[in-house]
Amino acid sequence: MLAFVVLGLLMVPVIALIAATGIAFGPLLGPVYAMAGCLASASIGFAIGRWVGLARIEQLGGERVARVTRALKRNGTLAVFLVRKIPAPFTLVNIIVGASTVPFRDFIVGTLLGMGVFVVALAGFGPQLTNALRDPSPETFARAALFLAVPLTLAVLINRRLRRTRPA
Repeated sequence: MLAFVVLGLLMVPVIALIAATGIAFGPLLGPVYAMAGCLASASIGFAIGRWVGLARIEQLGGERVARVTRALKRNGTLAVFLVRKIPAPFTLVNIIVGASTVPFRDFIVGTLLGMGVFVVALAGFGPQLTNALRDPSPETFARAALFLAVPLTLAVLINRRLRRTRPA
């Protein structure tokens, strides 16, 4: 978790950290440790945002950041969930959300839900891909593809469901 926090503050992409954790700890513990690291890193970024304050963050980020913070204020957990689906610098997003009025609880729940499938897919897929490359066979490649396909399919289905239930 400390590595996620320190490297996150140094703007190392969270994707690389998640994949490395999966390779280092395997498909069972890798996702657990990666999610713990993501939540620890996200919490530190959130705390920095709260410390810096909304006025300063909006001053630095301009109108785009102001629009994001207004959306966060209206939607809380859902907004955090959705922002986790957008490829954006993890640390900057955490700081912006921390500066907003989103409660910490909503931030953690949105982050857990928004990153969960991605962490399981990526941290679990890394070791599967390593096994497939080390021992190339139809079975190892199928296992790697399945490990990636199941969570991604779930994410697509959840996303479609959310889009259908969202007011126009």
